[in-house]
Amino acid sequence: MANYDLVPGLEEEEESEVEMKSYSGGGTKHEGKSSTSAAAKPSAAAAAGWTGHGLVVGDGSRVQTDEWDSSIYSCLGKNDEFYSSDLEVCVLGCCAPCVLHGSNVERLGSKPGAATFATHCLPYTALYLLGNCFFGFNCFAPCFSYPNRTAIRRKFNLQGSCEAAAKSIGCEDNIRMNELQREHCESACDLATHVSCHPCALCQEARELRRRLPHPGFTAKPVILMLPPGGQTMGR
Repeated sequence: MANYDLVPGLEEEEESEVEMKSYSGGGTKHEGKSSTSAAAKPSAAAAAGWTGHGLVVGDGSRVQTDEWDSSIYSCLGKNDEFYSSDLEVCVLGCCAPCVLHGSNVERLGSKPGAATFATHCLPYTALYLLGNCFFGFNCFAPCFSYPNRTAIRRKFNLQGSCEAAAKSIGCEDNIRMNELQREHCESACDLATHVSCHPCALCQEARELRRRLPHPGFTAKPVILMLPPGGQTMGR
């Protein structure tokens, strides 16, 4: 993506250098250049477009992405402090995916009221029942839930399926795409992941969220216990 607004900035920089040199001599030339360059940096970042979520930074380079904490097929998670939570995620993904999806969206909202459990669990349930009634399998709900995977990937700057596949076969450097095309490709892969391995995708997203974000409804505060004084006796 070209930074076209950098050209006026360079012209202003040259004019400022000439003015500073004519008034104050060569000693202040460096100060005028540094101040103008600092003022031009925000315009460069704005011209680049996206500056977060692992897409583009100000100089046009790509932010290094992180790997998911667990693979999509690690159904039982890891043997760590989240192991019991991973077992709960596995059971919900198999028996009640609507509950797991609603919990994921609510946790991703990061604050109460941002994304309620009911507004996502109930539509998912309706789509789940429609798909199973008319086609015999859950075909509508993955199209409703896959944006959640895209939001998680952007929020934590995680690898997409397309990028991971390109790295595994060693052709990542040979793929020539700008960041907008890359993001469209990753979103399509998010949809394909949910359509092909929907329960596993839900469980992977839940494990990632539970390790990175507390539940917005959990507002634990330290409890101060006031103990009554012990029995006292009057001294003689």
